[in-house]
Amino acid sequence: QAQLLESGGRLVQPGDSLTLTCVASENIFKGYTLGWFRQAPGKEREFVAAVSETGGSTYVTASVKGRFIVSRNNTKKSAHLQMNNLRPEDTATYCCASGRLWPASYEHWGQGTQVTVSS
Repeated sequence: QAQLLESGGRLVQPGDSLTLTCVASENIFKGYTLGWFRQAPGKEREFVAAVSETGGSTYVTASVKGRFIVSRNNTKKSAHLQMNNLRPEDTATYCCASGRLWPASYEHWGQGTQVTVSS
């Protein structure tokens, strides 16, 4: 069964750091690009970051560059999104996704984890 499960989302204050984790079933992890997306209320889903199947290539969108770091642990079949210096505008539901190729065409999606940045 293809499954992506995110965790780590919570309420934090501006300037805080938070790391999200996505654990994947092996059939949609090995050989797949892992990506992170977010969707704020009333807004469209936005691409945030991606890491290639080997972890050798990463990409983060301009709005979070310098603050967010994406990585993966192929032994644990997990991907991580380290978020630093969080801002209220980072508030959203964050989802991970997997897909073939680089850049990926994402085929599989998790349910998401909520991140709220508020004082």
